[in-house]
Amino acid sequence: MTVRTPTPSSVAHTLPIPTWEEVLKRNSIERMKREKFPLDIIHELPELIEKGYEAVPEEDIVRLNWWGLTHDKPKVGTFMVRVKVPGGHLRPGQLRALGRISQQFGRGYAELTTRQGIQFHWVRLDQLPEVLEAIQGAGLTTVGGEGDTVRNITGCPVSGISRDELFEVQPIIEDVARFFYGNRDYSNLPRKHKYSIAACRFQCNAPEIHDVALVGVIKEGRPGFAVRVGGGLSITPRVARDLGVFVPLDQVIPVLRAITDSWQENLRYRRSRAKARIKFMVDDYGAEGVRRMVEERLGYRLENYMAPLPEGEADHLGVHPQKQEGLVYVGVPVPMGWITAGQMVQIGDFVEDVGGDIRFTRQQNFIVGNVPEERLEWLLERLAHVGFPVDINPAYGTSIACTSHQFCNYSVAETKEKLKELLEVLDQRFGTRIRGLKIHMDGCPHACAHHWVGDIGLQGTVSRQPDGRLVEAYDITLRGGLGVRTAIGKPLIRRLPSAETTEAVVRLVDTWLREREQHNGQAEEFTFHEFCQAHTDEELKAIALGQEVPAPEAPKEEAIAIRIPGMLLYLTKGANIVEVRATTLREAIEEAGRQYPELKAHLVDERGEINATLNIYVDEEDVRFLRGLETPLKPGDKVLILPALAGG
Repeated sequence: MTVRTPTPSSVAHTLPIPTWEEVLKRNSIERMKREKFPLDIIHELPELIEKGYEAVPEEDIVRLNWWGLTHDKPKVGTFMVRVKVPGGHLRPGQLRALGRISQQFGRGYAELTTRQGIQFHWVRLDQLPEVLEAIQGAGLTTVGGEGDTVRNITGCPVSGISRDELFEVQPIIEDVARFFYGNRDYSNLPRKHKYSIAACRFQCNAPEIHDVALVGVIKEGRPGFAVRVGGGLSITPRVARDLGVFVPLDQVIPVLRAITDSWQENLRYRRSRAKARIKFMVDDYGAEGVRRMVEERLGYRLENYMAPLPEGEADHLGVHPQKQEGLVYVGVPVPMGWITAGQMVQIGDFVEDVGGDIRFTRQQNFIVGNVPEERLEWLLERLAHVGFPVDINPAYGTSIACTSHQFCNYSVAETKEKLKELLEVLDQRFGTRIRGLKIHMDGCPHACAHHWVGDIGLQGTVSRQPDGRLVEAYDITLRGGLGVRTAIGKPLIRRLPSAETTEAVVRLVDTWLREREQHNGQAEEFTFHEFCQAHTDEELKAIALGQEVPAPEAPKEEAIAIRIPGMLLYLTKGANIVEVRATTLREAIEEAGRQYPELKAHLVDERGEINATLNIYVDEEDVRFLRGLETPLKPGDKVLILPALAGG
């Protein structure tokens, strides 16, 4: 189908659109992409290897993101390699192949991801060609694992076998992946772009937080999709909005193209990396405005249809009968998303033996599908033998953590190890009474583990102690949720030292469970989310901190918070937030410089201008589009510093 470009007059463009000249002047990543198309860096890999890691320009390291490759922390020459698995579906031989790659190149370690993929670490630059060839040989790819691309396409992991799906979606996901993965027309987007496609009645794939989500529906006997657009988390979380349309199955790719092209061709979303995601276009034009743009590109009106609400919750853990008679699927918790090479190889063998398949989930677990009922006990015994008992506390399967402090250059606090500590304590204290509790733990504001929508969300930060020491700490976010309880959480406790965080979580959970027991036979219905809704913010804080509920205080003037990224913490002796009081950005940097002279020297060059290697944002706005160092500030403003070459 021909996809038409709408004329400026056909859609009400009331917002200023920059020129390419302005975009290239302001956005270093756009300049980098213009100078050399990022996907083409793969042809230069032998030359980069010959130069040696230390001699590779940072711009080329960023371009490697487009092949799912990024610096491990510290930046000493090893890479994280992210493998895309459309819909999370794997054959047993593919899992074995991934295990062998991990064994040979990744020190036998791997992590399951929240996009139903898998990633390795410790891969040297000179090993990348062999690793990429092995991944391709397994029928998988890393292309578009990072960078300004269509990322791994997610869905319901039990598509094709669930009794609760409206129709099978996995073949559609694979068609969409074949079209978009590595497609040059969709590998120079303003920012990363995330699709999710499912027909799960429970909407377990989290359509609420995707850039574009296709939600399976049946309209007048025809299978198709409703569409939600503009979800996403990071520093500015948004819930996706209903486009109000019905998309027949044969129009999925044209509609996805029209949505994505409406965004990627609007230069307003290439000027600033901080406001480049499609959620900002939905903010600017509204769902109705985006729909008009899409329909004009398609050349026809889409049918009206309201996106349905989920019919409940499903984590797909445990043993469930399939729609195929005599078969079951097994949802296996993977604590912290950790899996070893040996486990992958052995699980691949077990699953092949029973004639099944493997499906990764967005909760960093895996599912074994198509298991004959008579082989179930045999499989469960072997899974337990290799370290994956299905009957462990379900909270291990509903809680997630990001890549963590060990590997991520943005992280400022431990996540996977801290989550392990938390769950062990909760399991010991409360057992399976915490079934269904969702703890989401991130090491930085990027929210890769979705702390905004967990029952308990923790974001890593640092806290200054009375003796001047800086220690790892966490912000605690409550009231978040997905599905029938969709809500962006609210940070209620700031910079709680790590040593105090576990007990704060225990107090919250203990109070929830005690109140649940008082609900006269309806205890199971009193979820942690409902517990939070039954209390004020002040009450929840007091419960967490073991304090009496305080009397209301007179409001205090908020400081201006300058947020420091992980790779610049050496300039502030580990402080990731510097609080100042100022009326302009220049004054804020001056005051921060009195606390940390090296920080000021890094932010402002010898000409007195903002360092060209950095981007600075005030409340999401790039200061280059405001008044630069003279940008006015007010109490409570947030100043964000990011490297200009943060590829994402």
